[in-house]
Amino acid sequence: MTSEFSCGLKLCALLGATALAGCASMAPKYSPPATPVPAAFKETGSWTQAAPSDAMRRGPWWRLFGDPTLDELESRVDTASPALDAALARWDAAQAYVKATQSGLLPQIGATAQISQNRQSDNRPLRGSRQPDWYGADTLSGAVSWDPDLWGRVRSLVKASKAQAQASEADLADVRLSLQAELADDYLRLRGLDAEEKLLVDTVAAYGRALDLINHLHADGAASGLDLGRAQTQLESAQAVMQDIKARRALYEHAIASLLGEPASQFSLSPQIVDFTVPDVPAGVPSVLLQRRPDIAAAERRVAAANARIGAAKAAFYPDLTLAALGGLQNTGLPGWLAPGNEIWSAGPTLVAPLFEGGLRHAELKVAKDEDRAAAADYRSVVLRAFQDVEDGLSQSNDLAVEAGPQQAAVAAAKKTEKLALARYREGAVSYLEVVTAQAAALQAEQADLNLTTRRLQASLSLIRALGGGWSAAELAAGKPAMKTATP
Repeated sequence: MTSEFSCGLKLCALLGATALAGCASMAPKYSPPATPVPAAFKETGSWTQAAPSDAMRRGPWWRLFGDPTLDELESRVDTASPALDAALARWDAAQAYVKATQSGLLPQIGATAQISQNRQSDNRPLRGSRQPDWYGADTLSGAVSWDPDLWGRVRSLVKASKAQAQASEADLADVRLSLQAELADDYLRLRGLDAEEKLLVDTVAAYGRALDLINHLHADGAASGLDLGRAQTQLESAQAVMQDIKARRALYEHAIASLLGEPASQFSLSPQIVDFTVPDVPAGVPSVLLQRRPDIAAAERRVAAANARIGAAKAAFYPDLTLAALGGLQNTGLPGWLAPGNEIWSAGPTLVAPLFEGGLRHAELKVAKDEDRAAAADYRSVVLRAFQDVEDGLSQSNDLAVEAGPQQAAVAAAKKTEKLALARYREGAVSYLEVVTAQAAALQAEQADLNLTTRRLQASLSLIRALGGGWSAAELAAGKPAMKTATP
């Protein structure tokens, strides 16, 4: 290596050290957007209490409902849902983009080999008599270049890509939680319809026995045709409702199949009466919600990414320094390629500064600032919606729990009235209209009770979903979301 080439490398090293010493990010100092956080949830009550154990992980939260079939279905979401696979692919792409951005901080090294035969024009300018028309050019060279990121542009982009990847990871967790909650909701509704169908089956049987009784009475002349018509209407109406329940149940079964990545034509769930446990869900401290909801975490990370991109836009106003060195061998033919005097080299810095670009840099900086402002507004919107979701879940859970007591009392009273009306009809004390009225009231009360039970389960599910399930923002630090398992 010649002394001149050595001096060139030393100059590059000196400029690189100077660049590193002055390297700093130009992004504004970041802090999450200020959002009002209440001291406590307004709708907490006897059924949903703010407990100190609120910060503890709930793990596979669906187990709180106490149904093995639901547990088994939920375990299949991670391994079968195409929507979750799509979210995972987006997270993988975000991770790859981080690595691509980080490569800008490292030196770029390359090698070139070229063997060519060339002919010059007879009429080329300044043609000398000793210059050959035909000549070979065989070159082997290596080059190294490095952008020392004098103003922190690349570092800002790396920071932005990392924050964006964390947002994608939180999106993945949010998609998973949404799929799990949607599956649980469809399953609870389906089992609610199973219970309602069982009620209708029993009701149709009871109405059938009543119709048989009236048929006997009518044959003996003890019952009118009006009573017979009313009994037939009651029975056929119940049968129609039962068929409608089957049709509605099929829709939820098909929805569950799609969530599990199976064709609806090949999936079925046998009817079953399930005695679910209505979970007592602690709401906890509102400030903890900001760490529990993956959609909040994703929104916050996007604000951080937008903030970092402001730094990259500001750095673009300043000159860009590149340190480069090239060295190799060149000869007119392969023989004698390694002979003294065939070496080539080049070393030195390159400084490129924008002088006039028609306002491009200012426009790009404004875009970055506006995107940061929009991301901050989106974050505040997500936080406000999260508090609304929790308050909605709390109010529903508490109010429906209070409603359950009177509703059960109404069922008991309606059943008693139905038995009394039927007994009095047999004795001839009342018309069958009173029996029909009592039967309709009893059926309506029992259907309302079953619907209320399903709504209470859905309210608990909504509250768990609003609180983030079993997720925590601390998982973003690991950078490896748990996938293909049953545990969130």
